[in-house]
Amino acid sequence: MSIYSGPVFAMAQEQFNLVADYIGIESEHRDRLLYPKRAISVSIPLHTDDGQTKVFQGYRVQHHLTLGPTKGGTRFSPQLDVGEVAALAIWMSWKCALAGLPYGGAKGGVACDPNSLSVRELEAVSRRYMQEMIPFVGPNTDVMAPDMGTNEQVMAWFMDTYSMYKGHAINEIVTGKPVAIGGTAGRREATGRGVAHLVKRALESIQLDSSRSTAIVQGFGNVGSISAYILAREMGVKIVGLSDHTAAYYDPAGLPIDVIERYVAEKRNLAGWSNESAIDPSELLTRECDILIPAATEQVITATNASRLSCRILAEGANGPTTPDADAIIEERGDIFVLPDILCNSGGVIVSYFEWVQDLQRLFWTEKEVNDRLKDILNVTLDRVIRRARKDGISHRVAAMAIGIEKVREGKKLRGLFP
Repeated sequence: MSIYSGPVFAMAQEQFNLVADYIGIESEHRDRLLYPKRAISVSIPLHTDDGQTKVFQGYRVQHHLTLGPTKGGTRFSPQLDVGEVAALAIWMSWKCALAGLPYGGAKGGVACDPNSLSVRELEAVSRRYMQEMIPFVGPNTDVMAPDMGTNEQVMAWFMDTYSMYKGHAINEIVTGKPVAIGGTAGRREATGRGVAHLVKRALESIQLDSSRSTAIVQGFGNVGSISAYILAREMGVKIVGLSDHTAAYYDPAGLPIDVIERYVAEKRNLAGWSNESAIDPSELLTRECDILIPAATEQVITATNASRLSCRILAEGANGPTTPDADAIIEERGDIFVLPDILCNSGGVIVSYFEWVQDLQRLFWTEKEVNDRLKDILNVTLDRVIRRARKDGISHRVAAMAIGIEKVREGKKLRGLFP
C-alpha cells in the first residue's frame, strides 16, 4: 500500500519503470529509487476577510537527499494532492541530476485557489504554510522556490517567516525571491529563457530558420509568456497560437505579442482579448506550427491527440505534459524533435541553484553572468542527451531520464544503506 496515487503519480511511476528496464535496474532496488524519502501533510487554517474560518491542506514531498538538500517549487492550486506533489518531486530529482546540480527533488504546495484570496489572505496562507514546514526545511535540508500560483512575493513571505523564527535573515532558505532581499538577477525569466534557448538549439539541429518559424504556446503564465517574448523579440519567431486557462487564440498570420502582453498585464488573463482569433482550447495543441510549447499543466498531450500534432519541435515548458502513451506515438512518428520537460524547463532550477550559491557566499553576479552560465549548462546537458539518444537508439526523454536516474542510483550505491 502507498499514500501516493492518482494519474500524475502513476505516470511518473510508468516513466521510471520504462527507463529502469532500459538501464537494467534490479526489481529489488526500484522502490528505493522511486518512492520519496519523506512526505509531510499539514492543515492551513485561515481567518477569511468575511469573518469565516477555512482550512486548506498543505503538502511537501522530499524525494531524496542523497546528493545534497532537496530543491523544488511550491504550488498553490485548487486540485493539488499528495500524489501530484510526489510525482513533481520525482521529476525534479531526475532534472537536478541531469543538469549536474547537487540536489534531490522536492515539491510542495497548498490546495487553494490563490486568485480567490485577498492579498492579506494569501499572505496568511503563505506564512502559515512555511511555519508548519519549519521543522522539515532549511538551507541544507530543503530549499523552496515558486511554482504555479506562487511568485516572488510569496517567497519573500516564506523567507521572512523562516528568518523571524531563527532570529536573523536567512536569504538562502528560498529561491525565486525579490532581488532586494537576496534574489538573483535573471531568476524570474530563467525557465522561459531556458525554453527559448533550447528551442533555438533544436531549430539549428533540424536546420529551420527561426525568422521563418511559427510557434504555439499553451499556457501564457510566467514560463509561456517569457518563452513567447524571447522567441518573438529576439529570434523573430511568429507566434500563431496562445492560451491560458480562460481562452485560446490562433491566427496563422501571427498574434500581436506586445498588445497581448499589455492586455494580460491589465486584465490578468487572456479572456475577452479577441473574438476573431478565438478557438476551442482543446484544438490549440494540434494546430499547425513549427514549435509547440505546452507550458501549463500535466498530461495535455495524450494518445488521443499525439498523432494529430502538427509541429516539428515539441518543447515541454510544463512538467509532465506528455503521457507515456503519447510518447510511444511520437517516437513511432519520428518527425518531432522532443525537448523533454526535465531538460527543457530546467532553466528555473539551474538559476535557483545560482541564487542559492550566491546567498551562501554573499557574493552576487550580474544578469549577464547568470544568463551565460545558464546557457553553458543547458548546452552541455542537451549535447549529452542527444549523444545518448543517438548512441543507444532511444528517445530524448528516455536518454534524459536515464542520465538523471543513473546519477542518483550511483550516489545511493556509493553512500550505502544506513542501518
